[in-house]
Amino acid sequence: MSHFQAVFWDLGGVIIRTEDRSRRAVWEERLGLPPRELDQIVFAGEMGRKAALGQAGAEDVWTWVAERLGLDPEQREDLRRDFWRGEDLDLDLVGYIRGLRANYRTGLISNAWPEIRKQIEVEWRIADAFDNLTISAEVGLAKPDPRIYRLALEGLRVEAGRAIFVDDFTENLEAASALGMHTVHFENRTQAQQQVESLLAWHPTQNPS
Repeated sequence: MSHFQAVFWDLGGVIIRTEDRSRRAVWEERLGLPPRELDQIVFAGEMGRKAALGQAGAEDVWTWVAERLGLDPEQREDLRRDFWRGEDLDLDLVGYIRGLRANYRTGLISNAWPEIRKQIEVEWRIADAFDNLTISAEVGLAKPDPRIYRLALEGLRVEAGRAIFVDDFTENLEAASALGMHTVHFENRTQAQQQVESLLAWHPTQNPS
């Protein structure tokens, strides 16, 4: 019997990842932006941060981005379409998470805009992989705020020390670890799954590596 009762997963950068940045790079060159600056503007800009807390929606974000970059409405829609084209949903990883549900509770902890639940449930149809979805825009809290982890733990009725959290950002993992959760830094699917399996096989009498 595993010591652990639940495994939590991040969404962006883990389950859905930007595998092809070529279209974003074309826009950055066209707009005179340094590499990866577009990601910062969209996600970490004023409106992107508001959207992650449920204080704005996708339309607000792209309108703000267009104004910031001096784009007309047609260019704004072209940029929005190209921005998301390199995203890849890892269905093999989703399948692995579904498989975990036979023995463990599974949860999502995601910093995401208000529209994400519809995508998860209707467009991607992956909601069944999780017992609970903790989405920043819905709870008004974003990682690495410790309160969002506490909400996620409460949602699955599990203690922090009996939960694993997988994320690609170090600061998010450090915040989870500070609460007592065990963490896996996502680098790729194979590595993450192997480390999760290693933890699930661990018992408190052992020294976790």
